Amino acid sequence: AMSKWSKLYAELVANRRRPLRFADLEGLLRAFGFTLARTRGSHYKHDDIPFVFTINPEGKSAHQYQKHRFLELVEEYGLHIEE
Repeated sequence: AMSKWSKLYAELVANRRRPLRFADLEGLLRAFGFTLARTRGSHYKHDDIPFVFTINPEGKSAHQYQKHRFLELVEEYGLHIEE
């Protein structure tokens, strides 16, 4: 069965404008192997990526550009869900 995160990722790829809760963006990042580098300001790092990905909530939702950047990173670095 497809995990919650696989399903959410597929939906986001199909529709980048799909609203996404900030908490779900963080969940997706963790599912793809990112770890929280610093809690303040939500700095996420990944072993395969040479920089920190910083995300900040806008209320309870993820910014459009954050979703876009996340999808770019997954593609660019060939990341996958670590199930």
